[in-house]
Amino acid sequence: MLTEHAKIMQAFSSAGEITGRKKLQKMIYIAKKVDFPFFEKYNFHFYGPYSEELTLRVEELCNLGFLNEEKEDKGNYIQYKYSLTEKGQQFLSHYELDMPPLDETMQNLNQQNARFLELVSTVLYFDTLPKEEVKNKIFTLKSKQRYTDEEVEEAYRYIASLQKQLVMN
Repeated sequence: MLTEHAKIMQAFSSAGEITGRKKLQKMIYIAKKVDFPFFEKYNFHFYGPYSEELTLRVEELCNLGFLNEEKEDKGNYIQYKYSLTEKGQQFLSHYELDMPPLDETMQNLNQQNARFLELVSTVLYFDTLPKEEVKNKIFTLKSKQRYTDEEVEEAYRYIASLQKQLVMN
């Protein structure tokens, strides 16, 4: 079993059940950007940063029986729920993983809604740009989401709180 797969399993162990593929993508990306050692490659996609590698790893973990994927028909779309299985938990208990404590960060991320995580991950994707340019990108690329100035400011505050939390651990 590869270390990167085990890290994803640890994220699930820390977060509990994660509802939504988009939310999962954003949670791992945000954790990566605040210095957790996730190494999946991300590209900018319609809903913000997206990793094909992460999608494949999750699929492999489901096929191995380490993750459970539940599909729920919501009428006009399918919602996916993911959780670590007993088999996955047992595997993790025997696997040495050199990683900072994830629990608090992953639980915090999991409490946020996917729309907010999409905003936060987009801010982080453009983190080398000045704040005004980031805002312009968000208002252009994410115009359908209709994010407000205040929501963007809240995203910056949230990122700062995650970074502070990591330093304190």
